Amino acid sequence: MLTKKILLIGGNGQLGNCFRKIAPNFELDFEFNFTDSTILNITDEDAVQDFISEYKPDFCINASAYTAVDLAESEPEKAFAVNAEGVANLAEACLSNKTTLIHISTDYVFDGETNISYDEENFTNPMGVYGASKRNGEELALAINPKTIIIRTSWLYSEFNKNFVKTMLNLFSQKDELGIVADQFGQPTNANDLAEAVMKIIKTEPKKYGIYHFSNYPETTWYDFASKIAEFSASKIKLNAITTNQFPTPAKRPKRSTMSLDKIEKDYHIDVKHWENSLEDCIEILKN
Repeated sequence: MLTKKILLIGGNGQLGNCFRKIAPNFELDFEFNFTDSTILNITDEDAVQDFISEYKPDFCINASAYTAVDLAESEPEKAFAVNAEGVANLAEACLSNKTTLIHISTDYVFDGETNISYDEENFTNPMGVYGASKRNGEELALAINPKTIIIRTSWLYSEFNKNFVKTMLNLFSQKDELGIVADQFGQPTNANDLAEAVMKIIKTEPKKYGIYHFSNYPETTWYDFASKIAEFSASKIKLNAITTNQFPTPAKRPKRSTMSLDKIEKDYHIDVKHWENSLEDCIEILKN
């Protein structure tokens, strides 16, 4: 059987590093090519077309993004350049080369003003520039390349790069107490679990395209998430539950961006882990 090629955009990001970690497990069937913005700038349409035409990947995983949620409010051009125009460039090049595009998106495409879990067909209404730019990227990719799979995820963390878990562990070592927002609900996602899920999608035939949701389950709050981080790391930090109004940010966050995982479980038979179990795994890695 011929080895299939996987191009990973955003190879030095959090999710990219999780793919680097598991790539050796798939080397008999897949050849990985990891790029970052110094190798391939996805906002350069010609460069993207040339790179993908030369490499001719079977799959292109776009794990790159402009993710500075608050900064995006004052830098909308940069956010849209990467999260929308860059995605369109990838979709065009993938279409030209019969490449399946797997694009990672976000729960921030929703406004969070609901008490039900969002499914893939629910109306999107991003409240900030970041969410709007990511939603625009979704729309462009799906319109351009029929062989596109969008995976929306949420509250991503891992042992790599900067994220909520590592920030909390750092703050726990510096402070006696912290205030953590307790009225925003969502689903933490271990980026290692997301990487494994993407590889299962890649290995599954026939493919089903379109939008999917993936995270760990069930929903929780930032306060309860932080409390479990403290518990699993044996921290003595005192955590105080606060409201969103007590912790104002430039970008408004969804109150409850809980996503239904039924579709990805049904179509791709992906087992979703409880977020507490995945968090405990991550903290064990960080301890060692």
